[in-house]
Amino acid sequence: MKILGIETSCDETAAAVVEDGCTIFSSVVASQIEVHKPYGGVVPELASRKHIEAIVPVVEQALTDADLAPEAVDAVAVTRGPGLVGALLVGFTFAKSWAYARGLPWIGVNHLEGHINSVFLTPTPPPFPFVALLVSGGHTSVYHVTGHTGVELMGQTRDDAAGEAFDKVAKMLNLGYPGGGIIGKLSKEGDPAAIKFPRPYLDKKAFDFSFSGLKSAVRRHIETHPQAAEKQTADITASFQEAAVDVLAYKLMQAARVKKCDHIAVVGGVAANERLREKVTALAREKGLSVHIPPIELCGDNAAMIAAVGYHYLKEGKRSALEDDVFSTTRMGI
Repeated sequence: MKILGIETSCDETAAAVVEDGCTIFSSVVASQIEVHKPYGGVVPELASRKHIEAIVPVVEQALTDADLAPEAVDAVAVTRGPGLVGALLVGFTFAKSWAYARGLPWIGVNHLEGHINSVFLTPTPPPFPFVALLVSGGHTSVYHVTGHTGVELMGQTRDDAAGEAFDKVAKMLNLGYPGGGIIGKLSKEGDPAAIKFPRPYLDKKAFDFSFSGLKSAVRRHIETHPQAAEKQTADITASFQEAAVDVLAYKLMQAARVKKCDHIAVVGGVAANERLREKVTALAREKGLSVHIPPIELCGDNAAMIAAVGYHYLKEGKRSALEDDVFSTTRMGI
């Protein structure tokens, strides 16, 4: 079954064609980074307008890259939420109309389930069950995954998501936007042990996260060491990154131990962070766990992952109705 996937939850307009939930025929992503960079973050109204401009050419490019006529598409999967409502409505309305006009089945899916299913677009996907750390600009959660459409939420952030904390620290240091990639690159030049930032584990036996305290600690350091901060930016970013990564990796390992899972996954935009990948891989090796992390191009928002999870819902016989709407927030697995 060839699925046309569409994703517009935030600031990427994406379309992809995926067969049977695992084989990518095409994947096109139109980024809005340059549009939002002057504002230091995503401006919802601008994001919606750019999605409107990009949605048709992006879908057409995905079909062209897949060497498929629209008639060769079997179904459509589209992000329904969570995300920015205005942005979501662009993709959701387009997908609904595109499918309806052609008499095709279509399904609105959860963006977070898409990220989890991104590991099944790799050559060696994990067997069920496994534990997944989903870490991005808007979400930081741990899930026990029992099937393509079956997840149990084990813990989530109580405040800032990890990616959001990276962006805010980058803004404190006037490094630019988006902050995650900038901090990851600059941290290679710094000493991760230079500054003893706190590790916000909260309850070490539980799986919730909180990064607001770590973010505040960085701000206090900058404010109390104004002269030194200018000279030790790389040390600050490296120390901050190490603190965040330590917590993320620890919680993932604890979740695998509690659920007795031999396979773990890291998904979402922050899964592209090189230090996080290194840390999780090293700890997993010590504990005899198998690690599954998508390639960089599948970590950020993309439509291939939406098509992948959509395939499994469609295979189960589920369909969306014309009256269905988008949603801005959700909690999976409960």
